[in-house]
Amino acid sequence: MFLVFLGIILVPVFLPDPPGNATPLTHYTTFTNYLLWGLWFPLVFMSVIVTGRSWCGLLCPMGAAAEKANAYGPKFKIPRWLSWEGTPVVSFLIVTIIGQTVGVRDHPEAAAEVFGGTMLAAIIIGWLFGSKKRAWCRHACPIGLLLGVFSRLGAVEFAPWTRKSTTEGYTDRGVCPTLIDISRKTESRHCIECFRCVNPSAKGGVHLEFRKPGKEIERIRDHHANPVEVWFLFLGTGIALGGFLWLVLPIFQKMRQSLGVWSIHNGLTWMGQPGPAWLMSVHPERNEIFLWLDFVMITGFMTGCMVLLAVVLAAFTSCSSALAGRAGGDGTFGSRFTELGYQYTPVAMVSLIIGLGGKLFEPIAYTPLGIDGVHGAKGLLFVIGLLWSIRLGERILARQGVAASRRWLPLLPGLIGTLAVGLGWWPAIFGLMK
Repeated sequence: MFLVFLGIILVPVFLPDPPGNATPLTHYTTFTNYLLWGLWFPLVFMSVIVTGRSWCGLLCPMGAAAEKANAYGPKFKIPRWLSWEGTPVVSFLIVTIIGQTVGVRDHPEAAAEVFGGTMLAAIIIGWLFGSKKRAWCRHACPIGLLLGVFSRLGAVEFAPWTRKSTTEGYTDRGVCPTLIDISRKTESRHCIECFRCVNPSAKGGVHLEFRKPGKEIERIRDHHANPVEVWFLFLGTGIALGGFLWLVLPIFQKMRQSLGVWSIHNGLTWMGQPGPAWLMSVHPERNEIFLWLDFVMITGFMTGCMVLLAVVLAAFTSCSSALAGRAGGDGTFGSRFTELGYQYTPVAMVSLIIGLGGKLFEPIAYTPLGIDGVHGAKGLLFVIGLLWSIRLGERILARQGVAASRRWLPLLPGLIGTLAVGLGWWPAIFGLMK
């Protein structure tokens, strides 16, 4: 997989640009682009429903390279700044924004920079920190955090034969490369399914369980409900939405023009200059040169969308939490808020697949279903995510002790919140792209 990965991100840099009518079957660069954004990106997310984070433990070249480097490094103790739970959130936000400003889905040089740079960061962190561990996978991988949250929806779980407590454990000892205290394992998020801890004959080992998809979130209070994960769902969905909407909404160009006029009037001439190629798209041979104005607008627009959607989802979740308390739900406001925030997991996942992995659906256009089939497939997937989110919300309320006859009211804000996410992705679902 490491060699395949290098072939996908490096070879297109040295090839001539594909013609306008190129397809994945006629040009290697177009082929690798479809592999990344039409197959790998959406299918890895969808795979967690069936096999959990099996990609991370069995196939991911970045994690493997980080662990290989760890065998030769100084094995420093993992520092607090790296083990901070917000580190992978920051990592995801930075990579997502940089991916947009350099044009990671359009230019092979940008794909090599983003994916190659991420690989280099994984190797460096793996070389420096931990002993026979994957500090990168546990603490810093931007995709790992997404897969970890979504793996809570998965149909498989590695569970200890004998669990010592219901509190998730963390340890730098033992066989787990992602530092899970196996005897205290309660959640799927950090498990990369490498099978190293599986020993059917050992009482202290783990075994593979099959479960109903979404069961872990339905009973999230028993599986280490984490407010950082919830806020990441809110922030991550918003930043990804902003990365899509700036491409398609006319208001972005109006705002860009207004900022450009303002910067000229105020003597900020540097805003009209191109920036460095490693930070933004500078490809005169392809008629695309980003100015500092574009960089500021894209990062600002994406950040604004992120904050706006996070505020909206937090507001609706707060309403649900307050109404659940009035309807007889147990726990504190904060605990109910965290638990109910997980109901957005399915709709967040399908939103990312539809918006940023939309190439997956493009082949449908070449069937008798045509472009309507593409829109229909995206719409159906979103409806499934919407209904699943509502169902999870209802089950979470049941676990909080809200009577069945009183659940509809605290469930209503969650329904509105999921519809708000859908409204943002409406152009992606129905193909209203430039």
